[in-house]
Amino acid sequence: MSILLTGGAGYIGSHTCLELLNNKDNEVIVTDNLSNSNQIALKRVEELTGKRIKFEKIDLLDTQELIRVFSENNIKAVIHFAGLKSVGESVQNPLYYYHNNIAGTISLCNVMKKFSVRKLVFSSSATVYGLAQQSPISESTPLNATNPYGRTKLIIEEILRDLYESDKEWSIALLRYFNPIGAHKSGLIGEDPNGIPNNLTPYITQVAVGKLNELRIFGDDYDTIDGTGVRDYIHVVDLAKGHLKALDKVMKSTGIEAYNLGTGKGYSVLEVLRAFEKATGKDIPYKIVDRRPGDVAVSYADPTKAKNDLGWKAEKEIDQMCVDAWNWQMKNVNGYKTEELMK
Repeated sequence: MSILLTGGAGYIGSHTCLELLNNKDNEVIVTDNLSNSNQIALKRVEELTGKRIKFEKIDLLDTQELIRVFSENNIKAVIHFAGLKSVGESVQNPLYYYHNNIAGTISLCNVMKKFSVRKLVFSSSATVYGLAQQSPISESTPLNATNPYGRTKLIIEEILRDLYESDKEWSIALLRYFNPIGAHKSGLIGEDPNGIPNNLTPYITQVAVGKLNELRIFGDDYDTIDGTGVRDYIHVVDLAKGHLKALDKVMKSTGIEAYNLGTGKGYSVLEVLRAFEKATGKDIPYKIVDRRPGDVAVSYADPTKAKNDLGWKAEKEIDQMCVDAWNWQMKNVNGYKTEELMK
């Protein structure tokens, strides 16, 4: 079966490619504009699996090129990762985010419809819940995204619901990720952000490897175990396996459903820091700074629906997440650019 992964060269996309090739008799086709990803990730997935990935460097906004990809391949389903993903950047440049993420998805869905491909797994986000005041967060928690990035995900979810209402042959899974961290155990693929990382764990690993001086912790006066914010961190390999379970579901049914992909456990920033110090054997310097506006004290998932409907649950604990993230960073001090610099 041919599966198209849009944005498949990125962090979560490349890990999902690997799981698809390892666990299914599938052909994987990847489209990616490489704006925040690297084709080396796909080459390493090919090394790990011994299987070939068809790669097309295109943008979803280029509808004619997307039509060409569909016409040249017998695509049966799509896993849609492609999209801009920085909350801060989305606040600075909202029109860029709305145009890219929403128009790109509409372009994709139009082409899928043209080729009668109605099986879709969409990469959404827990940001659709906004500043939820209660945890655990279930799929029935009110949706209230508070930044342009989160709103693009929420708007796309609504577009896909309207699409299903217009044509009940569609089968769509909306996967709301919590906080992906870690890397494949080989250390060959992992998270490789452009510039200074926005997320906690690549920031910590870059401090540990000497690229950054210290970690900034935003607030230590929350009502939590140690005063720092608590979040639900999920190993990227567990997350990738969730996409396979969702794909199995959409291939066998019609409808549209949202699923939280998280562990159902919360860890504070300092707990994650201590786990990284254990994994690295290093003291990681940090500084407490003011809270960020709008941050909540505690946010973690209720993943019960994914367990009941998809037969999926996260398996890896925080210590393993940190060990794998550190293994990736040590082997790739400059991310995928490490390989480029060696050429």
